[in-house]
Amino acid sequence: MENSHVCQKTAKDVSLQELRDRLAEFARVRGWEQYHSPRNLLLALVGEVGELSEIFQWKGEVARGLPNWSPDDKEHLEEELSDVLLYLVQLADVCGLDLGKAALTKIVKNAKKYPITPTNSPTYNS
Repeated sequence: MENSHVCQKTAKDVSLQELRDRLAEFARVRGWEQYHSPRNLLLALVGEVGELSEIFQWKGEVARGLPNWSPDDKEHLEEELSDVLLYLVQLADVCGLDLGKAALTKIVKNAKKYPITPTNSPTYNS
């Protein structure tokens, strides 16, 4: 994550593995690994979620795509969302969990828990 690692990939090309590896290197070269316990990362994550919440706190409902937001507001949102994502990836890493696999497994569980029915899906075909 040093300046020599210019972000050359598009967002859809970035994997959780790459984020995990770059975050681990970022912390390692700064000697921060000692501070990255699961508890500390979780508390940092909660703090970042709070900062993300502040962005929406007094806006009421917001339209998809944020059509009425300024470029600066969107950039601020991107930064806070990124902070949340990065702490989540780090937390999963220090806990020894495969976040991508866990997320896919959760989607499958949710599909079983909340099946498609004629009453909840406009595209239901029986």
